[in-house]
Amino acid sequence: MKNQLFTELVRIVHDKIQPRLRLCMAARIHRSLEQLAEKATKYAGSSWAFAGAVAVVAVWLLTGPLFKFSDTWQLVINTGTTIVTFLMVFLIQRTQNKETQAIQLKLNELVAALKGASNRLIDLEDWTEEELWNLHQHYRRLAELARESQDTHRSLSVDSAEARHKSKHSGTDKSAA
Repeated sequence: MKNQLFTELVRIVHDKIQPRLRLCMAARIHRSLEQLAEKATKYAGSSWAFAGAVAVVAVWLLTGPLFKFSDTWQLVINTGTTIVTFLMVFLIQRTQNKETQAIQLKLNELVAALKGASNRLIDLEDWTEEELWNLHQHYRRLAELARESQDTHRSLSVDSAEARHKSKHSGTDKSAA
């Protein structure tokens, strides 16, 4: 009886509790890494970080004669800058991804909120390059139409242009685009 109870307790811990603990731990690690990266990004972009980098290079240069400008002396700065560059690439990419996502969300909100704006534009960042090129060509055509009509108060959108195009081909449109 005690063995069965112990076996059942081990099974519950293994199947139910342990996965939750792993998720909690993963979430805590993720938050900690995010906070560390945020602090490192803010510091790396500060005037103090730049001053620190200038100081390191100045000290390195001043110690050159002391080490007779040896290969080891050169290797120290090369290794240091390589490591810093390697880490900075990830911080810069993280910051760029976060800012891009924030800008996309803001633009999506504006497109979704504006009457007459095409909601199809909300997820442009997920379109293929060919789809983006086709849309770009469409907007170039709209720009040409705007220049030809010289009516700066008229709004041209993808959806309205498409509706005009369909009505022209169905023979129901009497207006000129």
